[in-house]
Amino acid sequence: MAISDAAPEEEVPGLTIGISGPSRRRTSDRLIAWGLRLYGAHTHFIRPGSQIDVNLLDGVVLTGGTHVHPELYGHQPTIKARYDRLRDDTDQYLLAEAERLHLPVLGICRGAQMINVFRGGTLCQDVTPLRDKTRHRPLLLPLQPVGIVEPTRLGHIARARHIGANRIHSQAIQRLGQGLRVSAVDNDLFVQAFENTHGQWLMGVQWHPEYLLYHGVHRRIFKDFVRTAEQLKLARLTRGEHPEPEGIAITSEGTDHE
Repeated sequence: MAISDAAPEEEVPGLTIGISGPSRRRTSDRLIAWGLRLYGAHTHFIRPGSQIDVNLLDGVVLTGGTHVHPELYGHQPTIKARYDRLRDDTDQYLLAEAERLHLPVLGICRGAQMINVFRGGTLCQDVTPLRDKTRHRPLLLPLQPVGIVEPTRLGHIARARHIGANRIHSQAIQRLGQGLRVSAVDNDLFVQAFENTHGQWLMGVQWHPEYLLYHGVHRRIFKDFVRTAEQLKLARLTRGEHPEPEGIAITSEGTDHE
């Protein structure tokens, strides 16, 4: 299937997105970088413990990987899992700096879970035995039905009430963090996506859109993220402002199309 709207576009000078991942870059990290570069962004890979000046970035993507350590949300480990405390620390630092600087943030799988924990939410450490209407098995293809909640920014991006997504995770959102709202759920009503209720462009998706760039809906997540980063950078350079992202204003009461 051809990617009709993803031909490389003219790059925005100096538009740099930080991609936070593990110590070694993986295929998924390279696909995320490609998804961002399709819309004109440069990328900078951030390894755990990296000394990065977030002032030099225009947005941050938190990628998938190891489990977020349960101590960060007041729990103890109840399953055997791989953890990376240095990466946890790095991602929390990036989130705090991005919030301070009003930079857009996209969290993918583990990245979405980290955003939720950063905002005071909790995680279910193993969702597998809790599933009823869906079998919990890894899916790289978009075979998991996902319902989009309206009105939300994700709904504006998706242009559909239902989409297909993949599934590679075993953790899930348990209690949603402060200032977040659900924007997508699966058939068992587990949170599949959330976003900020106001201000900063902040979105978490439980699936991996980087593996689904051949589908417009998943590609447009990266497009909207990059376009917002561009808009905010231009506003900072010209007026020193941190405006609401254009096209759709997120409030605690809902979403208004402009």
